[in-house]
Amino acid sequence: MTVRWDRTKGAPEPLAALDRVELQECGEPLVDIRPAAPAAFIARDTVIPFLRASVAERLEEVARSLQAGLGGDGAYHLGVTEAWRPLARQKRIYEFMLDCAREAYPERGNASLRRTVNRLVHACDRKAPPGHCTGAAVDVNLYSADGELLDVSSPFTRFEASRTYTLGLNAEAQRCREALVEAMLGAGFSNCRDEWWHYSWGDAAWAVRTGERACVYGSVELDESLYAEQERLSEEAFRVRENPFLPSV
Repeated sequence: MTVRWDRTKGAPEPLAALDRVELQECGEPLVDIRPAAPAAFIARDTVIPFLRASVAERLEEVARSLQAGLGGDGAYHLGVTEAWRPLARQKRIYEFMLDCAREAYPERGNASLRRTVNRLVHACDRKAPPGHCTGAAVDVNLYSADGELLDVSSPFTRFEASRTYTLGLNAEAQRCREALVEAMLGAGFSNCRDEWWHYSWGDAAWAVRTGERACVYGSVELDESLYAEQERLSEEAFRVRENPFLPSV
């Protein structure tokens, strides 16, 4: 199925452009999202709940605005599905997606497969570090007051409608997606137009999307003891994860 999307919205972010961004690391620490952004909630037990301090502050602004009913809509609750990642997790995700692409598109060469994967996961062998590894990037979703995941993709699957400005969404999915996009952009976040769930502030991708010459966040480390359990759960989850490039069974 070919799913159309509005190419006039959002900004392209080729990896070569990210590599040209100057890093002016500000040294801001990672903070625990749970006390720093209490209006948001951790939606998966694999989430390592840390972001740079300014990013967490903006996330709290978004979560409060959504709960208040942005633009006259009903209240939404902001769930975090991914935040800071160690490089080991980033590599694991990239290799998993590359293996999935090989299975789904056996006729393609390696360069074509990597282009497909690079649209969804930042490669680890580039000068610019992956946004999640800097603490600048966060993946989010919308939930109802009782914790029910809201629809932002129908009538398509999540990956068929991964592009933020996908055309042909049904009315409810369009309404929910627009509420999320408007709230996140309104707080200063930039969006990866290939992933409606992925936003960042302060990393190289943010700089490219917003026309900045430099970014303020590079790779940052966290004491492994603070996320050992989340990593264990993440590794287990990937052993049974379906191929996102193939139809669900």
